[in-house]
Amino acid sequence: MSVKSLGDPFDPETDIAHGVGCACHGCSTAAPEMDSEAMLGRAVESAIVRSVFGGNDLSRRAFAGLVGSGTLAAALASVFPLEKAKAAILDDLGPPEKPDLDIGFVPITCATPIIMAQPMGFYERHGLNAQVIKTAGWAVARDKSLNGEYDASHMLTPMPLAMTLGAGSAAQPYIMPAVENINGQAIVLRNDHLERRDPRDWAGFRFGVPFEYSMHNFLLRYYVAEHGIHPDQDIQIRVVPPPEMVANLSAGNLDGYLSPDPFNQRAVWEQIGFIHILTKDIWEGHPCCAFACSAAFAEELPNTYGALLKAIVDATQYAANPENRVEIAEAISPANYLNQPVPVVQQVLTGRFADGLGTVQNVPDRIDFDPFPWHSMGVWILTQMKRWGYIEGDIDYQAVAEQVYLAADCAKVMRDLGYEPPSETYRTHTIMDKVFDPFDPEGYLASFAIGATG
Repeated sequence: MSVKSLGDPFDPETDIAHGVGCACHGCSTAAPEMDSEAMLGRAVESAIVRSVFGGNDLSRRAFAGLVGSGTLAAALASVFPLEKAKAAILDDLGPPEKPDLDIGFVPITCATPIIMAQPMGFYERHGLNAQVIKTAGWAVARDKSLNGEYDASHMLTPMPLAMTLGAGSAAQPYIMPAVENINGQAIVLRNDHLERRDPRDWAGFRFGVPFEYSMHNFLLRYYVAEHGIHPDQDIQIRVVPPPEMVANLSAGNLDGYLSPDPFNQRAVWEQIGFIHILTKDIWEGHPCCAFACSAAFAEELPNTYGALLKAIVDATQYAANPENRVEIAEAISPANYLNQPVPVVQQVLTGRFADGLGTVQNVPDRIDFDPFPWHSMGVWILTQMKRWGYIEGDIDYQAVAEQVYLAADCAKVMRDLGYEPPSETYRTHTIMDKVFDPFDPEGYLASFAIGATG
């Protein structure tokens, strides 16, 4: 894993302040690979060096340039036991430096682990006094995160990739050490389209998605394109905050949407729409939402970051047990969280639901919970961002995915909590019967007849 904000603090050519658009040696060249322990060790070194120089990075760089990086490191090591400090932190992170945290969430069932961790005591279990703050939509969640109003946030899995690359916002290194949910979405159509269920008949339809940098957008685009419909020419795709999806469907502003739940099920509950297809039937096990924070947060508050990651992974694993879903639905349905009828949320989490077509379906993994952030999933998202013109130029797909999706951190926490993480971070994925090889992203892109340019 490479994280540019964890540059070598003994290198005079590296700016460890890393402002937006930083062009220092560490940010303009390929960063070295770092696993989770190396990342925390580097964080300790950076914190100590910053303290010695009073946070003045110009002074640090000038001194390191004068005496050399090796001499600086040796001088500090002679008066301060760097290796012992790093070992102590790695063995026992200790109490959080900042136990009082503000964590943003958008009120959808994908946020289940982040939400339930407050009323069900997971944050408290790991020494945190975290407040989860309801957020209107993803642009607000992104901006409040970038502005430092949120310490961490529930995000869509493409968002930290886009934020790191500066797609749609100023570039700032973000990390995603844990996925929250897999599956859990659906395409809903308005009831007057019961006779137009073939996607090839959707020309002229207006669809809602919750955010441009979302799995919802990329899965909808993928699905219609596989049926010969160009998402930018044959239909309209509009960004609509999830809580406004049902009202827009009812008012006739949308013909359908690919939305997070519970708003798919809420459309059925209100007898406005029906479930056309679950996204698990497009890509079984696809990621959707995640826990994310700035790289600076993890670097500057390693104890807090470690405790927060443990709380999220712990809650995610608890949610993965179907036997706990009814209890969880009751915990997250109140007005200060999802503000939804408990039966609607239960239908989503348990997978026993009315589909709006006169059938009660039983799909236990309609939504599921798996915290592991596969690097291959990050590569797939990047291919779709490039396919539809959200990013351009040459992309080192694997380097970006590994910089943002901290699989090593998640694996370590899973082991600490008694769970067995995957032994690899890349695998093939099958989306609508088409196999994605994460080691040939450009070949995958070239295989599509429909894209931003055609």
